[in-house]
Amino acid sequence: QVQLVESGGGLVQAGGSLRLSCAASGSIFKINYWAWYRQAPGKQRELIAGLPSGGSTNYADSVKGRFTISRDDPKNTVYLHMDSLKPEDTGVYYCLVEIRPNAYWGQGTQVTVSS
Repeated sequence: QVQLVESGGGLVQAGGSLRLSCAASGSIFKINYWAWYRQAPGKQRELIAGLPSGGSTNYADSVKGRFTISRDDPKNTVYLHMDSLKPEDTGVYYCLVEIRPNAYWGQGTQVTVSS
C-alpha cells in the first residue's frame, strides 16, 4: 500500500506564490509518473502538471510559465511551485502517483487566491 501526504496549501493574494508538497510512503518500488491535478469549484478535476520518470514535464496551458513541477527522488516527494497566482487558480490540488499498475491520489490541499 502507498500513502500520499500533501501539504502547502493556503490563502494567498493574487500575484503571490505557494509551494505544494506531496510525500509518498509505503510499498514503493519505482514511481513511474507524478502529477498534480486541480479541481476548481463546480468544475471537473484537471491535469495541470505531469512529470514522467525519465521524461519531460508537461503543463496545462493555463499554468505554463507560472507553475513548476519537480521531484526529490530520495525523499519520494513531488513539489508544485506556483508563482504569479491568479484567482482562477483557486481550487483543491491533488497529487497523483503511478506505481504501475496502480495509481494513488493524495487527500487534496486547498489553495485560495484572493483578488
